[in-house]
Amino acid sequence: MKVALGQFAVSKDWKDNAETCVRLMKQAEAGGADLLVLPEGILARDITDPDIVLKSAQSLDGPFMTQVLEASRGSALTMMTCIHVPSGSGRVFNVLVTVRNGAIVSQYRKLHLYDAFSAKESTNVQPGSEIPQILEIAGLKVGVMTCYDVRFPELARRLVVDGAEVIILPAAWVRGLGKEAHWEVLVTARALENTCYMVAVGECGERNIGASMVVDPLGVAVVRAGETPALVFADIDPARIAHARSVLPVLANRRFARPELALDDAAQIEAA
Repeated sequence: MKVALGQFAVSKDWKDNAETCVRLMKQAEAGGADLLVLPEGILARDITDPDIVLKSAQSLDGPFMTQVLEASRGSALTMMTCIHVPSGSGRVFNVLVTVRNGAIVSQYRKLHLYDAFSAKESTNVQPGSEIPQILEIAGLKVGVMTCYDVRFPELARRLVVDGAEVIILPAAWVRGLGKEAHWEVLVTARALENTCYMVAVGECGERNIGASMVVDPLGVAVVRAGETPALVFADIDPARIAHARSVLPVLANRRFARPELALDDAAQIEAA
């Protein structure tokens, strides 16, 4: 599988971001990619307005997704990104959408909200309550997570136990003391401890670090982007996954059962 990582600085205007998304889709397809991954929260970004996720949120049949779906029609390229969608409760869901040939083939509502480092994502965002499904892309099984999810190893392990060979991570990783190191360590750890590929794509710009990367099942970063807009490509090699799982059989050697979403948490989320 050939994957394209498209990092960019999200603007305040969804129309500009839709144009960027469509342009990157065309470039990724021209580059032979099977999968394009874009950052988290690409409808709108304004570091001076913490409520922009509420003001800019659109339904999945709104104008942003309509434009993206139309651009994907007739293409074999799969695209993943995250947008904010009204929840009907005064907040929004942070939804990771997978698009292929004019249709949304899956959606995942972010489980772990970024209530850390003086931020409080849950003020405007309602958490999801379901483990993301495993998808098949170009013959490989793919799981997804969103940004802050990467700090919770249970989700990555659950995805891999469910069959994932590749985990996709759109993000908007905020700058800060040590934060770039956190990003690299966490992405690498999730790949190495699960002997899977991690495809992590970050937004760049004033607030966020960019630093998109692909890490292979033995913890090797096979491609990296810097802090500016970029489209980079990487090959996901099934033989590398098989080799890693042969020489480092942590999945076969594990002593713990499959992680489950806590029932009390799910019940509280549903009631929120």
